[in-house]
Amino acid sequence: MKTNNIIPYNPRLKILARELRKNSTLSEVLLWNEIKKKAFGYEFHRQVPLNEYIVDFYCHELLLAIEIDGSTHDYNFDYDNLRQTNLEKYGIKVIRFLDIDVKKSMNEVLRSIENTISQIEISLGLTSP
Repeated sequence: MKTNNIIPYNPRLKILARELRKNSTLSEVLLWNEIKKKAFGYEFHRQVPLNEYIVDFYCHELLLAIEIDGSTHDYNFDYDNLRQTNLEKYGIKVIRFLDIDVKKSMNEVLRSIENTISQIEISLGLTSP
């Protein structure tokens, strides 16, 4: 098993991350209920500070971040791209889902997460293709 990689973060984000966990959106709660307790064989955490950002869900073992894009992301394409590029510099794979897809197409979202995990496992040599 791969050891956890610790990504540095701005300590000031810790308090904000805690607040975000307390005030989760409906789609965040719905997805969390599906991926918590190692549902895919890996532990995910909610609202995790990484670098200068907070990601919705993160798995340290896989360096996998899951983001749910709601209406606050509608006009933040440039910021989201910059944020994702900066996270990818640390080897983090970022996958994004629309808020509405989490609410209305959960099975497809979960299948996509499972496929992404399988690809990462293969690339890390954790399983064979």
